[in-house]
Amino acid sequence: MHPPTNTLLSVIIPTLNEAENLPALLEDLKQQRNITLEIIVGDGGSSDTTRAISESYGAAFVSAKRGRGVQMNVAAHLASGGYFLFLHADSRIVDINLLSNALQVLSAEQMGVNRTAGHFRLRFIRSTSRNAMAYRYAEEKTAFNRVNTTNGDQGLMLSREFFDQLGGFDEALPFLEDQRIAGKIRSQGRWITLPGHLNTSARRFEAEGFHRRYILMSMMMGLYSVGEEEFFARAPRVYQVQHDTGRLLLSPFFALIRQMICNEWGVAVTCRIFYRLGRYIRQNSWQMFFLIDVWFGKRLDGRYPFLNFHDRVFAPCTNFKIFNLITGIICFIWFMGVLAPFFWLADFSERS
Repeated sequence: MHPPTNTLLSVIIPTLNEAENLPALLEDLKQQRNITLEIIVGDGGSSDTTRAISESYGAAFVSAKRGRGVQMNVAAHLASGGYFLFLHADSRIVDINLLSNALQVLSAEQMGVNRTAGHFRLRFIRSTSRNAMAYRYAEEKTAFNRVNTTNGDQGLMLSREFFDQLGGFDEALPFLEDQRIAGKIRSQGRWITLPGHLNTSARRFEAEGFHRRYILMSMMMGLYSVGEEEFFARAPRVYQVQHDTGRLLLSPFFALIRQMICNEWGVAVTCRIFYRLGRYIRQNSWQMFFLIDVWFGKRLDGRYPFLNFHDRVFAPCTNFKIFNLITGIICFIWFMGVLAPFFWLADFSERS
């Protein structure tokens, strides 16, 4: 399979001090076959040799205000390709035909529905065998096109026309730009899973702790989903740049939520927020059933049996407000009554 004749794919990579990881990705891109690439690095103020490395591989380098959304928008403005592919700097590409095959599939899909975007499945590059099941769950989930399963690590391929129609990346926050544009794509068009997979570094999970990072991600996505963006303004280091990462301490984030509950939200607002969080969790309850499928490693007739049970039985039977309320109460007890004191003690012991 080959992409359409004379189709130029603009590969856009946001960077911030990525001299350690960028050469490997640029070398992978250099090895791609049956496709013409334009590579643009959108940099957020690197102080290392990121620029020199980019230019040594023939990539265009553009400086922008720090923040992935801003950096990718600025780079996209300079791109000349008919299709865009947004990649993180710590991505790796094993298959030399990955991008040509992906572009062929995407362009064929667009013949029916022009507003189509694609992403790849993920495989994590790990330095340890710990948390193998958790990584397998995270990897297999990237094959789906459900809400909250698509993020920037998986790459984003779409036409220039569709990108312009979406208005580019939201620059309101220095993170979550991938979730925001994913939601736009889902509401204005559709997602497809592209053939093949991307490899991505597990460095953040390994540095911060897999379960700690996953818990914080769940807090971020939950509060973002109910519109409580004040949390992010009050916790600007909720998503640190890669070279600043270390052991993640969760107690400050739980303390911030407790402070907002006691001093700002009050009882009535807190109840409304956790009710909406209950609705959000119930809408994502399929992930618990999918986890069981991954745990057992079984599929029946090419499908996930527990996930299928959720979709056919559990979800319809719990699609009522009372279940949102019950789930919200459980959420409050679990996060503020169990996890908050646990990580206060755990973080205190690590500081001691």
